Amino acid sequence: MKDIKEESNFFMNGLQKNHKSLEVLKYERSTDQTTRREFGNAISTGQSCSSVLEQGQSPMDDTVISSASSICPAPVCRQFWKAGNYADGLGSKVSIQNGKNNFHVSPMFLHSNATSHKWAFGAIAELLDNAVDEIQNGATSVIVDKISNPRDGSPALLIQDDGGGMNPEAMRQCMSFGFSDKSKSAIGQYGNGFKTSTMRLGADVIVFSRHLRNRVLTQSIGLLSYTFLTQTGYDRIVVPMVDYEFNSATGSFEFSNRCSKELSMSNLSLLLQWSPYSTEEELLKQFDDIGSHGTKVIIYNLWFSDDGILELDFDTESEDIRISGDIKQVETSLAWKKINEQHIGNRFRYSLRVYISILYLRIPETFRIKLRGRIVEHHNLANDLKFPEFILYKPQSGGVLEGQVITTIGFLKEAPQINLHGFSVYHKNRLILPFWAVVKQFGWDCRGRGVVGVLEANFIEPTHDKQDFERTSLLQKLESRLKDMTHEYWYHHCGLIGYKVIKKMPKQDSLGFAHGKTKPVKLNHGSSVPSSGKVSPAAVLGMKRKEHDDLVDAEDMKKHARTGVNGTVSGQSFGAQTVDIANQSKYQGHEALVLTQENKKLQAQCDEYEKTEKELEMKITQLKIAIGGVQCEYDRLIAELTALDSVKEEKLVNM
Repeated sequence: MKDIKEESNFFMNGLQKNHKSLEVLKYERSTDQTTRREFGNAISTGQSCSSVLEQGQSPMDDTVISSASSICPAPVCRQFWKAGNYADGLGSKVSIQNGKNNFHVSPMFLHSNATSHKWAFGAIAELLDNAVDEIQNGATSVIVDKISNPRDGSPALLIQDDGGGMNPEAMRQCMSFGFSDKSKSAIGQYGNGFKTSTMRLGADVIVFSRHLRNRVLTQSIGLLSYTFLTQTGYDRIVVPMVDYEFNSATGSFEFSNRCSKELSMSNLSLLLQWSPYSTEEELLKQFDDIGSHGTKVIIYNLWFSDDGILELDFDTESEDIRISGDIKQVETSLAWKKINEQHIGNRFRYSLRVYISILYLRIPETFRIKLRGRIVEHHNLANDLKFPEFILYKPQSGGVLEGQVITTIGFLKEAPQINLHGFSVYHKNRLILPFWAVVKQFGWDCRGRGVVGVLEANFIEPTHDKQDFERTSLLQKLESRLKDMTHEYWYHHCGLIGYKVIKKMPKQDSLGFAHGKTKPVKLNHGSSVPSSGKVSPAAVLGMKRKEHDDLVDAEDMKKHARTGVNGTVSGQSFGAQTVDIANQSKYQGHEALVLTQENKKLQAQCDEYEKTEKELEMKITQLKIAIGGVQCEYDRLIAELTALDSVKEEKLVNM
């Protein structure tokens, strides 16, 4: 990162000292047919300056590209789920060029591949993942905002990060399918997310990326346009790109020598014709706010919903992006309807700000996600729980231990009013399944209501759209385990929120929970630390602190039970049972006693830490005094040395 900053300063200073207006190339736009012919002829020379997505050959091999197909171009429907419905003639086909059979990937594949994203926010999350993965390359922020398409004033979606950026080769791999150089710890791994996500949000996307390495500063522009490919009749996916390299002698960017100027001009002509920017000066101006490294993605011609309105709603809230008309209607009593609708467990479905706030389990303090001008505050779902338990789960496959997972489970703070339950499952820090309802509820059955859990399951693989997990045996075992946890927790804690305490757990319930066949989950009452397995001291301390915070809630519930307000929770319209106050008070008293003991232990530890802190501060003071004495002695010796030098000089002069 230090090298990157030094190189950044070097080039930015050079740009400031040698600031010149970039030469705008003068040329006239040709017709669509002429442009396609020049583009095809230029590529046929074998110079790789565009990404061609074909099966059976390297995406960097452009030698077999032909000009546009003679098939009648298809209009692009603005409704996503209907945009792929056009003549079958534009599908993939086999052609013979240079005596070889070549299988072409049709532009239709861009649309059909994007249908893996059923949810628009899932597509945005894919692009945010790319920015988060750039944290290792020095990224400190990512911006998500609405901008206007200068051609027609329509809204466009901007996603910009200050990561390492992409050099020309990386840009081509980004635009190609199946290329990924990310580490195993990174969120992305298939090399397909950028294409599916951008094409799910809009018909066209233009990418600007600047990269600095070994004092070589490059900037690349690439266009992935469903509109361009379908309306010009191309029978395969072609991505025009232009690369520039900084010339320190002139202080300006010039066409990269990666390909000929003729081919760069041809690609530039396509960019100016089909992108939101009609001049080269407007294109290059998009790099002004990128700095020495970073990437800017602009998705335009955004899709409409089936109702004929923009799928992304930019107008309802000025600091948010919403999904049009996707507010979930919550079925509950009128008194609790508002608290349910405003809960994060329901709002994340249509509010991007809420969804991003829970999208990552951990976010470095040095990294910021800014949505429409305001930073998104990170939200830890585990902090929304009361009476939490921490359960250690050791998944196995074929007798082999796959890892250890600590699941945090508890009641939502708003329980029992809130009609939510389920587990939020993360994978490599990324939310995959929010509020996964492993227990199915019926109108008459309240078991599991309000019980929520959080866990990070890195031992199972997510689907390509990262909105679900692959249906493997490990996932089925996890689902069964989480169902057991929910039932166990409910039977032990339901009295704390106003339900009748179950003295003895049933051996078999109507939901098929058989304790005789499944080993019960072991809950650690009182202590938050799992009874088996190793947990770091920091994690244990955090767990105990969480229980201490809930001590007040337990005492409040105990006092409320003593008031004897008919032994029921007011406002329950879902058939809650009468509270067994005696058993509840006894159980809460035991919980409060254990929590008090834990509180005393933590207080003793804090006292020890404070004592150690004072001792260290005293040592620091003593060391400062000693350093001051040494400094005085040093100054005295320097003065004597100076005086001796003066005497020597006088003697030499007299001699």
